Amino acid sequence: EVLLAESGGGSVQAGRSLSLSCTASPSGFTLSDRRVGWFRQAPGKEREGVAFIDSVGRKVYHDSVKGRFTISRDNVENILYLQMDSLKLEDTAIYYCAAAGGGQLATMPRPSAFGFWGQGTQVTVSS
Repeated sequence: EVLLAESGGGSVQAGRSLSLSCTASPSGFTLSDRRVGWFRQAPGKEREGVAFIDSVGRKVYHDSVKGRFTISRDNVENILYLQMDSLKLEDTAIYYCAAAGGGQLATMPRPSAFGFWGQGTQVTVSS
């Protein structure tokens, strides 16, 4: 059974930073071979894509986080990261790690393209 586990969420003031991590198991489930990334869902809103990276390292970001969030991947440890800087109140949401099959990213992917999901981690930004 494939498990994705997020960590690093929490509560911070606007303007501060948080870093999320996503670990994958079993060890044969290699994140570097796949399109992987982060979605978020705020109360009363649809789940939206935040940041993604594909098997060749191409990255896609939601316009609202460009220049503030950075997605990265440790291919040795098989961990996906999301560095979130200059956080805003509107970044408050549950953040989900997700993985799909191989292939490359062209545009912001939809949730339906991802078959593997973590349980989510809460990020709360306050003023």
